[in-house]
Amino acid sequence: MSDERREVAVGEWIAATRAAREEGFDFFDWLSAVDRTSEEPAGFDVVVHLYDVSTPGALRGLLVQTRIVEGEALPSLTGVFAGAAWHERETHEMFGIDVAGFDDGSGLGLRPLLLPDGFEGHPLRKDFYLAARVSKDWPGAKEPGQPHTGGPGRRKMQPPGVPPQEWGPR
Repeated sequence: MSDERREVAVGEWIAATRAAREEGFDFFDWLSAVDRTSEEPAGFDVVVHLYDVSTPGALRGLLVQTRIVEGEALPSLTGVFAGAAWHERETHEMFGIDVAGFDDGSGLGLRPLLLPDGFEGHPLRKDFYLAARVSKDWPGAKEPGQPHTGGPGRRKMQPPGVPPQEWGPR
């Protein structure tokens, strides 16, 4: 089984997903994003995965993809698939993508879903630093990306707000 793929402009996102539902792709599987902020123009590819389960033994999949520029809001699919609410909240929290017209029926809007209160940043973005990698050495025999033959390791990157080694133990 292979999934059909449709790339649409962000302005056609809702209409394309609604049309796919009318074509029989009425099982909402998931929605997520891919960070493309290192490309020009910086942005995200957002993908929704749908299935047509109407014919036993002949499962058909569909990926509908759109590209949003960084800072642009993604139109919400909650009016097409109520189950998109959880995925849109997760995508908002993990990538920092705003979702226009989000309505999960609670009236609470986009709110934290997985991360603890007060968490700063968006962990699935390429520019997010894992502070644990700075405060605790890699447990393996070598750093990722270091050659097997030894030699100098990679320079340790310090994320913003992490004090230098000379400030004392961590």
